[in-house]
Amino acid sequence: MAYEFVVLQKEDGVGIITLNRPKVLNALNRATYKEIDEAITELEQDDSIAAIILTGAGDRAFSAGADIHEMARIAEQSSSQDPDPHRAEHTWHLATCTKPTIGAINGLAYGGGAVIAASMDIRVGSENTSFKFLAAAYGRVNSTWNLPMQVSWPKAKELLFTARVVDAHEALQIGLLNHLVAKDMLMLKAQEIAHEIASNDNNIVQGIKKLMIRDVGLPWQEMYANELHAQSDDLKPPPINEGFREFLGRKGK
Repeated sequence: MAYEFVVLQKEDGVGIITLNRPKVLNALNRATYKEIDEAITELEQDDSIAAIILTGAGDRAFSAGADIHEMARIAEQSSSQDPDPHRAEHTWHLATCTKPTIGAINGLAYGGGAVIAASMDIRVGSENTSFKFLAAAYGRVNSTWNLPMQVSWPKAKELLFTARVVDAHEALQIGLLNHLVAKDMLMLKAQEIAHEIASNDNNIVQGIKKLMIRDVGLPWQEMYANELHAQSDDLKPPPINEGFREFLGRKGK
């Protein structure tokens, strides 16, 4: 389908979604959220796609967050307290996307942009990457459910309570970034990770993600039991000769 506010590309088993409103620092209006959601659905339904990269257009921002001007216009025209009632389900869809997601955080990720970033599986940043979970500064609440999954509980409290800027080096130190690379290597690193994922058994990779999401909050032993059950059910391994064909072939030479 055609998109207005995002660009969707498919390359060698990897889907790339680019937020495409660089003049407003890729601010997230209603239509952008909807298009992100639709693009994710399209990539989930495409069996040729094994991993998804989400990035922003331009070199200044991944996303500056919600489009405040749009929110103000909607507030003037409606008595509703929620300017975008579908945003929550769109964010949850991103977080629970069936395929691995990689954020190529090409600049600042503030507000809603930080929420989206923290909802992805893996994040790659460069020297101009920064985060700001600024909801508390505007009398709002978000990221209490996903940020503690990426960084420690005390650090998540600090970032949510203070709404301060987190630069790239701190983000790497606390686990908010998986990798920190030079600016011109950002997409290359994200694509490298995506292709490494794509080279594996897609059913197993997606099953691992589903299992990890489903087991959040369970007792440790129950998590182990669920893994054992999955190994004998929907994530049953192939026969040894099939699964280790390449290795056995090398040993036979």
